[in-house]
Amino acid sequence: MGTTTMPVGDYLRDWRRRRRMSQLDLACEADISTRHLSFLETGRAQPSRAMVLHLAERLEVPLRERNVLLVAAGYAPTFPERPLDDPALHAAREAVDLVLAGHEPYPALAVDRHWTLVAHNRALPCLMGGVDPALLRPPANSLRVAMHPDGMAPRILNYAECRDHWLAQLRRQIVLTGDPVLVALLEELSGYPLPRGMNGRAARHDYAGVGLPLKLRTDDGVLTFFSTITTFGTPLDITLSELAIESMFPADPETAERLRAWAASPSSP
Repeated sequence: MGTTTMPVGDYLRDWRRRRRMSQLDLACEADISTRHLSFLETGRAQPSRAMVLHLAERLEVPLRERNVLLVAAGYAPTFPERPLDDPALHAAREAVDLVLAGHEPYPALAVDRHWTLVAHNRALPCLMGGVDPALLRPPANSLRVAMHPDGMAPRILNYAECRDHWLAQLRRQIVLTGDPVLVALLEELSGYPLPRGMNGRAARHDYAGVGLPLKLRTDDGVLTFFSTITTFGTPLDITLSELAIESMFPADPETAERLRAWAASPSSP
């Protein structure tokens, strides 16, 4: 939980503006008067615990920052933050492992709010050939591994498109969360030089609505993937609310066949 440095009204106003809502917009969403909302933001009125959580819900404030709002208003934080290996999260960790293992022979990984690699299945290493081992040492950052010049970037055939997509995702996440660690990560990744022989202009292709694929050159040929993201539906724990599982699917029969062959190889993990 971040340290509170402002009155709760300032935090509420900051989140409202971050969501590009007027006082009238938020008041209508929360079913309160604009006068009362104005008083809450200026400190002329003190919100109840229930009102803090009510407004935070309407503003889609992340659980981590809802605790900050509560503390700023003088209340104890509500949402716990446990490590994923905490006994209280045993069922959730089992669910994550089940999804990862069940997706084999295709790669899948779980990341936290900062894109730090939390867990992965046995198929993920097939994508990591040629990556500098220093980038893979814990805590490995999945975006850094993908975009660093010593990472996967030189082998991603449609890197310019992927780079634009990943940076756009990161910018949207910053808007939603205001996380300074993500701001620093965006600055770092934006400053990486392009791999040799590539220009910064992303080609525009029609991928039949499936989404932007990842086209990766490997020793066994080109692997092409599209991916889906899985999150917990109604988490009340901060760790679970910030966890995302990316499952990668083969975008063509050749990729599927190569991954099945890799999984059947005696040298595979």
